[in-house]
Amino acid sequence: NVIKSNNTIANYHLFIHLFAGDSCCNPLSMGAMKKMVEEEVLGIYVLSLMIGKSVVQDTENSFFMDVNEQVSFVCDQLAQDPKLKGGYNAMGFSQGSQFLRAVVQRCPDPPMKNLISVGGQHQGVFGLPHCPGESSHICDWIRKMLNSGAYTDAIQKHLVQAQYWHDPLDDLYKKHSLFLADINQEWVVNETYKKNLMSLNKFVMVKFLQDTMVDPVDSEWFGFYKPGQAKELETLQESAIYTEDRLGLAEMDSAEMDSAGKLVFLATDGDHLQFTREWFNDNLLPYLR
Repeated sequence: NVIKSNNTIANYHLFIHLFAGDSCCNPLSMGAMKKMVEEEVLGIYVLSLMIGKSVVQDTENSFFMDVNEQVSFVCDQLAQDPKLKGGYNAMGFSQGSQFLRAVVQRCPDPPMKNLISVGGQHQGVFGLPHCPGESSHICDWIRKMLNSGAYTDAIQKHLVQAQYWHDPLDDLYKKHSLFLADINQEWVVNETYKKNLMSLNKFVMVKFLQDTMVDPVDSEWFGFYKPGQAKELETLQESAIYTEDRLGLAEMDSAEMDSAGKLVFLATDGDHLQFTREWFNDNLLPYLR
């Protein structure tokens, strides 16, 4: 999964994470992305992590492995890679985006420079319109589990999608979400999380305007439903996370602060993760060079 880097890119490297039902090495998805970036930035070091001992395990873990354990696994691998010692750029696709945000919040060494979220669900989801992956049986089972008890300990620990399931109608989310509620500072404000996220040079969020998979799609820009209902949406800037600045996003976004301009909001037409190579090169590649 790694190739040799050269001195022309100093200590900046790229880390790609997967989305549900995919694997690190699928030649039609993550494998193709890795190859494309290598072709566009000669000599770049690209690390696409396999979570597990095989491609099959990697794919299964995107559905069934405790996300907190996945984040710890990634943090250990990054810390042990000498090529990443000076820092790296990170790109997450779909659910991999919020997992990588947990990495930067929890594991500042080695330092993440830029975080690129491609269709990530930073406020979670409240719906599963098109479950990713090749097995409709798995998707049907996941829907049943989420509907019957997303916040039970067993489902929270063993079903990945439940760990960023965000029910705006019920306080169970804040009380029992083992992953998303923690990284979004729903319990207490962890100043270390805030400091680490603010250390990013850029936090880039890509929203797909015709997305039929992420519900609500505004989650890709950190927006979500207003609390207590599931019809009216609020932007990041209207949310308590921003107005109370639990994660430092308001300061990162403020024109009056030294850290201004750290948040980058990009939009593109197309369904979930659908973009052209030209769009990728024009809009995302500059954050990887």
